[in-house]
Amino acid sequence: MEKYKHEYNAEQIQVLEGLEAVRKRPGMYIGSVSIRGLHHLVYEIVDNCVDEALAGYCTHIHIIIEKGNIISVEDDGRGIPVDIHPKTHISAAETVYTVLHAGGKFGGDSGYKVSGGLHGVGASVVNALSEWTEVTIQRDGGIFEMKFNKGKTVEKLTKIGESKKTGTRVRFLADDTIFETLQYDFDTLEERFREIAFLNKGLHITIEDQRDDENLKKSEFCFEGGLVSFVEYLNQNKEKIHQTPIYIEKDGDVPVEISLQYTTAYTENIYTFVNNINTIEGGTHLEGFKRGITKVFNDYARAHNILKEKDSNLLGEDIREGMTAVISVKVKDPQFEGQTKTKLGNSVVTGIVQSMVVEVLAPFLEENPSVAKAILDKCISASRAREAARKARELVRRKNSLESTTLPGKLADCSEKDASQCEVYIVEGDSAGGSAKQGRDRRFQAILPLWGKMLNVEKARADKIYNNEKLQPVILAVGAGIGADFDINKIRYGKVIIMADADVDGAHIRTLLLTFFFRYMRPLIENGNVYLAQPPLYKLSKKGFKDVYCYTDEDMAQHLQEMGRDNVNIQRYKGLGEMNPEQLWETTMNPKTRIMVKVTMEDAMKADAIFNVLMGEDIAPRKEFIEKNAKSVKNLDV
Repeated sequence: MEKYKHEYNAEQIQVLEGLEAVRKRPGMYIGSVSIRGLHHLVYEIVDNCVDEALAGYCTHIHIIIEKGNIISVEDDGRGIPVDIHPKTHISAAETVYTVLHAGGKFGGDSGYKVSGGLHGVGASVVNALSEWTEVTIQRDGGIFEMKFNKGKTVEKLTKIGESKKTGTRVRFLADDTIFETLQYDFDTLEERFREIAFLNKGLHITIEDQRDDENLKKSEFCFEGGLVSFVEYLNQNKEKIHQTPIYIEKDGDVPVEISLQYTTAYTENIYTFVNNINTIEGGTHLEGFKRGITKVFNDYARAHNILKEKDSNLLGEDIREGMTAVISVKVKDPQFEGQTKTKLGNSVVTGIVQSMVVEVLAPFLEENPSVAKAILDKCISASRAREAARKARELVRRKNSLESTTLPGKLADCSEKDASQCEVYIVEGDSAGGSAKQGRDRRFQAILPLWGKMLNVEKARADKIYNNEKLQPVILAVGAGIGADFDINKIRYGKVIIMADADVDGAHIRTLLLTFFFRYMRPLIENGNVYLAQPPLYKLSKKGFKDVYCYTDEDMAQHLQEMGRDNVNIQRYKGLGEMNPEQLWETTMNPKTRIMVKVTMEDAMKADAIFNVLMGEDIAPRKEFIEKNAKSVKNLDV
């Protein structure tokens, strides 16, 4: 047999020593090397401080973004142990920063009984992905310091002074050869640490941004109200049905904290945490909460004759309409589904949370009949609206033939049937819709023109949405239902593209549609199926030059400089309808040349707050938001 040109033997098996594996495949440990991964480095170090707080030893965490994007994180916990580790034969502190899966989070009397950083890779991964790291420890009467370069020890742990204090300070500079950017976003970090402060009653967290002397920033968080303060913060711009959030707490093998408050909104917002980890997919703690809440309110309604004998029980979705709730549990050995820690799997937690909700909430309702009545009035109203929505939904299903000539919205479908290859443009106005239909590639591009302003779903229930003549065609075109019925596997188009004018009216239409998708087709956003088309703002024409389309003012200024400003004809596109089919295809619809923005949702909590501010009833927060962000918004024809 002919010998292969490339041999495969022991010499080809690569062994990565120490933390080399982390530098080789950083995405395996922090998800990505984008700004999200960069922020993850800070979270890992802060999580270690929070673990000290959970253990009862840390009261203050101080985070600083120093000049040059150096991060400093300091706590007043016990300080990392400095004695020699029996297995690694180096100091325990150096072991934590140079050995994967080394830490105090794997059981034992001296470690952490409850921890968010369960895999013990945080400190060592941050060290591996940093240009340099410095660790200063105060404990055992001394001050100790050690230094690293790209994960390798360059200065062993050395005692440099005396101190009666305890705690740990970590400074590091992320490696710019690994990360796409080293520019931290203060607002993102601030939001995260505010959340941690809410979840850890009494923990004091300070975050500073010292990068710009003329724009120094500092925020301090400490919430003695804990989850009650959290719910008040989430509902600050919402109309409440009862002013004081309900608080449920019980200690034990699985400590549980819950706070909830009802608003006049038509959607539910429930956020769940396990050991300070945001379990965005819920899990057994959420299941226990839902069961407990449903039982308590139905039992109360029956006992007080609010639900008559002939009436059906309220469904969970009726009872949760308008509810904002935060659920936080502390589990010694949490079992998460998958590596992302987004869904709790410990089955025992379901019963613990359910029984606790029943045990605490039932007496509360008896002692506060006015609150109970106000909440149940909303639940019964939601039940009636749900039934109306069911009838409307059935009507929509009966009109399910998308080829029907009576279908509102004038959908021009594509010939391709593989959803992953298809895209639908939701276009503002019949004029632009007509150009888009003529200019599109009929094989894979569908066009759905909309006219006028559509319903603001932030102020409407599902039955109104199903009967809305402007949203019905969107529901039918996407083809996957809405709300609880939405099934991402049934979508008819892999890309749902909002194409609106580049002016204030267009921005409003985009916001209305995004609000609808967020509230009633959220998996569409979470799955990355929603896009915003970016039509050009200007067309530059000059004799001897090829016509140039510009998408920003900066883009135009650059091209004007290249073309020479004299005798340049500048056409400002006020709307999509001003472009003929060929121009619309060339600038906005051709996959080879178009610019599109994918709509992503990293933080559901933040997204919910923004949609509530922009589309809710309260005018003052909306005005404040617009004034604060107006300067950063470009290219709107105001």
